Amino acid sequence: MSFSWLLETDSKSLRSMNGSRRNSGSSLVSSSSASSNLSHLEEDTWILWGRIVNEWEDVRKKKEKQLKDLVRKGIPHHFRAIVWQLLCTAQNMPIKDQYSELLKMTSPCEKLIRRDIARTYPEHEFFKEKDSLGQEVLFNVMKAYSLVDREVGYCQGSAFIVGLLLMQMPEEEAFCVFVKLMQDYRLRELFKPSMAELGLCMYQFESMIQEQLPELHIHFQAQSFHTSMYASSWFLTIFLTSFPLPVATRIFDIFMCEGLEIVFRVGLAILQMNQTELIQLDMEGMLQHFQRVIPHQLDSGPDKVILAAYQVKYNAKKMKKLEKEYTTIKTKEMEEQVEIKRLRTENRLLKQRIDTLEKESASLADRLIQGQVTRAQEAEENYLVKRELATVKQQSEEALAQLEQAKATIAQQQQPQAKRAPRYSEESVLQLERELVQARLKEAESQCALKEMQDKILDVEKRNSSLPDDTNVARLQEELIGVKLREAEALTGLKQLRQQVRDLEEHWQRHLARTTGRWKDTPKKNTLSELQDELMSVRLREAEAQAEMRETRQRMLELETQNQIHSNHLRRAEQESRSLQECVQTLTGQNKDLQVQLQEIKRRQAETECKSKEEVMAVRLREADNIAAMAELQQHISELEIQKEEGKVQGQLNHTDSSQYIHDLKDQIAELKDEIRCLKGQRGLASQPNFDGIHIVNHYVGGNGSYQSSDEDAGKGPGLQGAQQRSRIRLRPNIPDTDSEDEEDEEDEDSLRLSVPQSSSHKSTTV
Repeated sequence: MSFSWLLETDSKSLRSMNGSRRNSGSSLVSSSSASSNLSHLEEDTWILWGRIVNEWEDVRKKKEKQLKDLVRKGIPHHFRAIVWQLLCTAQNMPIKDQYSELLKMTSPCEKLIRRDIARTYPEHEFFKEKDSLGQEVLFNVMKAYSLVDREVGYCQGSAFIVGLLLMQMPEEEAFCVFVKLMQDYRLRELFKPSMAELGLCMYQFESMIQEQLPELHIHFQAQSFHTSMYASSWFLTIFLTSFPLPVATRIFDIFMCEGLEIVFRVGLAILQMNQTELIQLDMEGMLQHFQRVIPHQLDSGPDKVILAAYQVKYNAKKMKKLEKEYTTIKTKEMEEQVEIKRLRTENRLLKQRIDTLEKESASLADRLIQGQVTRAQEAEENYLVKRELATVKQQSEEALAQLEQAKATIAQQQQPQAKRAPRYSEESVLQLERELVQARLKEAESQCALKEMQDKILDVEKRNSSLPDDTNVARLQEELIGVKLREAEALTGLKQLRQQVRDLEEHWQRHLARTTGRWKDTPKKNTLSELQDELMSVRLREAEAQAEMRETRQRMLELETQNQIHSNHLRRAEQESRSLQECVQTLTGQNKDLQVQLQEIKRRQAETECKSKEEVMAVRLREADNIAAMAELQQHISELEIQKEEGKVQGQLNHTDSSQYIHDLKDQIAELKDEIRCLKGQRGLASQPNFDGIHIVNHYVGGNGSYQSSDEDAGKGPGLQGAQQRSRIRLRPNIPDTDSEDEEDEEDEDSLRLSVPQSSSHKSTTV
């Protein structure tokens, strides 16, 4: 192939590249100025890469090894844009047409992107100025990707990769290349929120250090200097934040061709080059060494570190095996975390159940104590009510006895006496009536008190029926004991679960210790470790089965407890229903008895009132008889007085006979006075006389035992002898009104007239 042909093909490739850069407006160096400064060697390199670009498909298929060697030596600056697109097959992607539409949309990550843009390449001319073209296109690309991949969104570190792409190509092409890198170069897994791929890279890188640099690995372990403390930024930014930009760009060339393998190689080469210095430093010194010393070691160029990187042993099969081991470990860790989380959840649930049982136990104890206290109070009140009832019954009995005694006295007074006719004054009748009224009042008060006591007894019986009886207290105590037993079982289960958690944690620590030093052990020890892992898994499953069995047992106990509680509630409800029915029957019987007693009392009261009225009438009749007898005696005295006067006037009696006759009259008058005195003594039982007065026409005059007529009768003298006239005596009884029913009797007494017939020589008296 002639040299002229190479120049021709090279010039065509240059024209195509220059045309694309003029359209984008973001080229850093024009092709004309670069071509003028090319040396002879660079000119050959340009010709070679131009031919590769033009015949990319054939070269990629047939001469892949030679292409890798050329990429390791470095891609010319002006060819990087097209070569990177060809390496990742990012040309003609359909998503490129959506870029302008994505920029019109709003992303939830815009604030984060704006905040981190100023920290991206702060010393580079393209990104230094605020709101410059570089920052604007960087924001556009990051925003567009956060809208395309919403799961990843935006992650710190990805802006450095996008910034490097924007240094080489327009923003649309940089966006397509970044999408391809995220999808095909494991960067998307690195930038996911879980960062599971980064953990795998750290595990693989640490295994390589342990195998190839054991002394440095031991020193890192002794200083607790974890791999992620210095190597995580290497994998996330492909050394763009750790090394000088020219060195990082050369490494990025190889990354575009070979993937993350170059990161492992370069990282291990850096550690080999600085092993002696790192072993002598502590953790803080090692951090300072990685941040300040190592970047300056690469100022001379990337060739030395790249050459050392390809002398590092890298076994792809071993890396696959490590990936499987890491996946297995993470799976077990997830299972154990799930198991521990489940055990913690069960522990929390058991604590909640224990708290609930303790509250129920305290509530039952309070109810039991409150029931006992209330029962004691009700018993005391019942005792007091019974005492009051006994007192009221005694008073009622005494009142009834007094009433019977009064009735007996009345009956005795009503019985006729053989010797003499009963003589009752109106005052005694009134006294008896007052005693009867007092007895009735006492009886009514006793009945009211009895009714109040019966109401109190019913109220106390109702409250006693609502209180738990001895059997209910025993059931409550049994429930309390059952709750205590379940609480003790729950505490025992909780202790066992805690012990299992401690055992699992111990086994987990042992497992971690074994897995940490597994790659240094022999195959036999690895087999033993695998068996121990299987044993650990079996123990975990056994613990899970035991936990499920305990949970099932606990649920069964809870169901039994609920069943027992429901049965107790039903039993109590049945007992309360029976007791209420008995109370209703008892109250019905008591009501009937009270109605019978009330009817009997009303009957007795009516009989007593009738008897009282009869007694009052009899007493009044007897009083009228007494008054009539006294009036008759007064009439007889008047007649004797008249006879005496007539004898004196007519001169029928001689001196002897007159004295004898006067003596007889005096004797009769004395007897009559004695009889009147006896009658007055019977009437004088009261303090006042029962009548207003007795108006007698002829009245008693002197102390000589004779009777004289009034002035009017005396003026008439003996003219009354022949005339058969009648002298009238009027009696006005003074009986107080005791009842409204006695008014008619008083009227009858006022109109009553007793006429005593006399001889033709005597006067008639009308009462």
